[in-house]
Amino acid sequence: MVELLAASGALSIIGALFSLLLVRWDSAAKFVGCAFGVLAALASLASGLLAIVSEPFLLTAPTVFWFADFTLLWNPLAGLIVVVISLLSVAAWIYGFSYFDEYRGQGIGQIGFYMHLFIISMLLVVLSDNAFWFLVLFELMSLTSYFLVVFDQTKQSIRGGFMYFVMAHVGFMMIMAAFFVMAWASGSFEFSAFRALELPIGMASVVFVLAFVGFGIKAGMLPFHSWLPQAHPAAPSNVSALMSGGMIKIGIFGIVKVAFDLLAGSDCQLWWGLAVLVVGVVSSVLGIAYALMEHDVKKLLAFSSVENIGIILIGIGVALVGCATGNLLVASIGLMSGLYHSLNHAMFKGALFLGAGSMIYRTHTRNIDQMGGLSKFMPVTAITFLIAVISVCAIPPLNGFASEWFTYQSLLTAALQGDGVVMGFMAFAAAALAITGALAVICFIKCYGVAFAGKPRVNLPDEPREAPTSMVFGTALLALMCIVLGLGVAFVAPFMQDIASATLGISAVTVASGAVVSIPGSDTAISLLVVAVVLLVLTLLLRGILGIFNSRHGAGVRDDAWACGYLPDLSMPPSSGTFATNVRGFFGPMYDARDAVVERKSLVMRAYEGLVSFLKKLEPMADKYLVDGVTSFAKRIGVASRGVEGGDYRRYIGYIVIVLAISLILTVAVG
Repeated sequence: MVELLAASGALSIIGALFSLLLVRWDSAAKFVGCAFGVLAALASLASGLLAIVSEPFLLTAPTVFWFADFTLLWNPLAGLIVVVISLLSVAAWIYGFSYFDEYRGQGIGQIGFYMHLFIISMLLVVLSDNAFWFLVLFELMSLTSYFLVVFDQTKQSIRGGFMYFVMAHVGFMMIMAAFFVMAWASGSFEFSAFRALELPIGMASVVFVLAFVGFGIKAGMLPFHSWLPQAHPAAPSNVSALMSGGMIKIGIFGIVKVAFDLLAGSDCQLWWGLAVLVVGVVSSVLGIAYALMEHDVKKLLAFSSVENIGIILIGIGVALVGCATGNLLVASIGLMSGLYHSLNHAMFKGALFLGAGSMIYRTHTRNIDQMGGLSKFMPVTAITFLIAVISVCAIPPLNGFASEWFTYQSLLTAALQGDGVVMGFMAFAAAALAITGALAVICFIKCYGVAFAGKPRVNLPDEPREAPTSMVFGTALLALMCIVLGLGVAFVAPFMQDIASATLGISAVTVASGAVVSIPGSDTAISLLVVAVVLLVLTLLLRGILGIFNSRHGAGVRDDAWACGYLPDLSMPPSSGTFATNVRGFFGPMYDARDAVVERKSLVMRAYEGLVSFLKKLEPMADKYLVDGVTSFAKRIGVASRGVEGGDYRRYIGYIVIVLAISLILTVAVG
């Protein structure tokens, strides 16, 4: 495991350096960066898989900081997140072989440099077992991803980057406060010392709330989700897949690690679980409700990530309720469902973002109303996108259904085995999850139907064609994982149960027998392989019956939409607004409240921009009235520093990232 991660880190560093050195030669920088990225991701994938099936392994190396050794821990939970990040990275790098051509002349080498640092920092954050290095690496992850968000330097990307930068550091400060409380109580920054603590209920609750909100901001839960639809659409599409599928899972990882690992010696409180459950319910319902109103395909997918983070939090909330009430079965199944959905969401949301990137790559628009009929021009992209859509809608037999089935089972088990209060909360969460599923179906029927199946509403300047091979392959890889994780649920679920049980420190329960998955003590069981076969037979049977009927009666299928006997034109096919009309009426007050908050935020942004403009206007006045000697000295300093400045704040962020990376390399080397 150690050797594989070291190889992955070395390949990432080499890829990052060569990407930067070849920055003037886009083709070379693209090929070298992506090739080293694929190799590094495959090595880290192997390391993560070994961590899942092996005993925990701790690596400690002394550093120049006497108070903080460089400590890495391979355990099943960390291994799962490493696997998630690595799978997404393989697909994203393969996708980049063609997709990065979109950024020719803008510095492809810089994208490769920061993308390598972003991925390796995510991996090291997950493995870090020391609070100091966790925070350092967490900051490196935030800064590198920030640079990728603002890379386009458009007004939208700068706004999105600013929102992300602020929210990321608010969350960082809360996480740091939680760790400092535990460090003060234990006298050490080592997580092993945190685990041995028996904190008073009040102090443990403070740590939990700080960590939950801090990591929840990184995960994008409501009401701290506003950066997600701002930042994710602004980033390159393969980076969006990494951020939405991988980076926000580090927020989930942090919540799980603090609640079930670092606070293992303290008493778990029932209200912790109920609070997480309520936040999960609100995030899931409102997240998909906001997504339903979006016409921008990448913003729609970003809001959908808020929904799925909510579903994951529902599972974690159930697990916390189980721990607080001493019901280990509920705790185990709840945590397993949350972790399983984390893996599944990474796969189908990564495929959706890569598919959306292919759509944008060919149509040059993110507005789904300006697409239409893409299945005719981009058939492979249409198929992979459809697989991901079926998964995100939790329709059997794919992976989204598999993890949501376990989430429902955890809610039902907790309700049946809990008291009146617990039963009420679980029933409320189950109803909300059902509403979420219904809205998700409407949302993605809108997205797929308008973009791929519907007639074009506008005439695009160029006729779309299939995306380049590497982009199709990267998307298809994640779509294939959606199928495997769904049909193979009976094989995957026991591993997920082992991870959940190891995190909780309890014995694993049996959740699969042969091709059937079930919950101990429940009469409910299902086999997605059988479901898949039945659905296939019914589909072929229905297709055959329709074919016979059409051949006998001379009926056929028209290519154009039925329009009540009128000749259809471009204005008549359904638009994205058609699907959302009724939902808009139902959730009208909520949307109005959101618009009011967004308007207030825009006023704050305008005030900030006005202040910057005012300060710039003061510069000529300052130059005019300063003493000649001071002015001359300042000019000499300015000329001398011109080589490292230039007014581009991306460069300043880059200096910070480079210093952090060099410090990390030197520390490990000295150790």
